[in-house]
Amino acid sequence: MGIFNNIFKKKEENTEAIINQLSDNKHFVSENDFLEKFGAIALEKQRNLFSVTGGLSWNVDIGKEEITFGDDLTFPMQVLGSFSHSSETWLWIWENKAGGYAESVMKQALLLKQYGEENNIDLLTVGKFDALDNDLHLIGMIAVEMFNLSGYYLGNYGQGTMVVTIKSDVIDNSESEELSRILTVFPELISTFEIQNHKNAFTNYLSQKGYKLTVNGNEIKAEKNENIINAVFNENNLLVQLNGNS
Repeated sequence: MGIFNNIFKKKEENTEAIINQLSDNKHFVSENDFLEKFGAIALEKQRNLFSVTGGLSWNVDIGKEEITFGDDLTFPMQVLGSFSHSSETWLWIWENKAGGYAESVMKQALLLKQYGEENNIDLLTVGKFDALDNDLHLIGMIAVEMFNLSGYYLGNYGQGTMVVTIKSDVIDNSESEELSRILTVFPELISTFEIQNHKNAFTNYLSQKGYKLTVNGNEIKAEKNENIINAVFNENNLLVQLNGNS
């Protein structure tokens, strides 16, 4: 478990005007819409993050807007908010008036709030609400995709869990075996979150990864290089079979 070097803002600083950094080509209007469009690709990034930082201790310096893993892996970060273990509530950082945080560390959270207001997404606009573990992951995944980040981290500091986002070429360039990752990530996504249409989520995921898709009724064949993935869905578009070979 990490220790906060500087949990409170040292001194109010002037920050740049918030620029709309949201990805122009990524749009969603509900939690399910996000999960079907971008959920799998966002979850996959966590595999890269874990391959670089997994098992290492963590430490956050809010003043420097940095998170460090182990002795020398330091990355820039943004804070989205925190989850209280005692009240089981989520609190967006912009709603945490007592924290006295600098606006610069919450730029992404503020932009997500703006996006939520424009698209009527309560998850992004309600400052404090009763939450489940999956809500923390979903909030992190949304930020990662909307800002093209490397991943999100859930930092358990005892009384609560802070959700931060990270951008790093070290994480982005982490090597992985693509076929086995897809066959692991997609089942993990649909078992973790309630997604209305698995077929849509699978199609979006494999298309984003550059696979050529052949649809035959409820069966989809995805091909890329020497990798072949076959998926079968039922009449409700829920996954019933998934396999692949290379």
